[in-house]
Amino acid sequence: MSDHHPEVGEPARPAGPIRVVLVDDQHLVRAGFRMVIDSQPDLKVVGEAPDGLAALELLSGLQAGTPADVVLMDVRMPNLDGIEATRRVVQLPEPPKVIVLTTFDLDEYVLSAIAAGASGFLLKDAPPDDMLDAVRTVHAGDAVMAASSTRRLLRHVGPLLRDPAEGVAAPADDAAVLGELTAREHEVFVLMAHGLSNAELAEHFVVSEATVKTHVGRVLAKTGSRDRVQAVVLAYRLGVVRPDDVLSRHAARHTGD
Repeated sequence: MSDHHPEVGEPARPAGPIRVVLVDDQHLVRAGFRMVIDSQPDLKVVGEAPDGLAALELLSGLQAGTPADVVLMDVRMPNLDGIEATRRVVQLPEPPKVIVLTTFDLDEYVLSAIAAGASGFLLKDAPPDDMLDAVRTVHAGDAVMAASSTRRLLRHVGPLLRDPAEGVAAPADDAAVLGELTAREHEVFVLMAHGLSNAELAEHFVVSEATVKTHVGRVLAKTGSRDRVQAVVLAYRLGVVRPDDVLSRHAARHTGD
């Protein structure tokens, strides 16, 4: 069952493999990603670009036919960096989901990219399986915030989400949305910020995934969040969860793995 929560009026994507675009200024990196992605029957690379400007031109062209579903976007590139490119990509009429590729020394760029509209972030040296899982997860409408390869990065990025100097301090309007949530929706909101998927939420509440999908949809609507990443960012900004809480929970869940 898909975790995707389409907005009202959002056009249905055609059936078939998930269509992926690779944006990175290093040809060998793109070649490696293409080889891994195209090895999967449910994934297909439909284009490559060496910088943000070329990516926008490519994605705009694809929209005339079959739009891309997911973009793997590097941060540091010539002509137009991944942050500004992401901001422009999500403003396209049928925007794909964007996964930002980063390294440990680019934590501040990760925060900026998420604020620009990215649906998740992934370490550039993550194992191939993590990258494949990230593409599928984001395409399904979930957030790539708690994959094993990004939990360490969360320790660095999480504190920035509550730093007013970063321009993301929670305004009063954000705090007011919490009062709109029911007790169950608030719990779902918190667990979403802890990185639980719909399947894990269903197991936690002992309900069906369809019921969880309804709860998640209401949380996104009431908090004004475009997707799960935006909801998670809001949870950090409001202090509803803290990075140490999330990391401790993951450590407990994965003990003995």
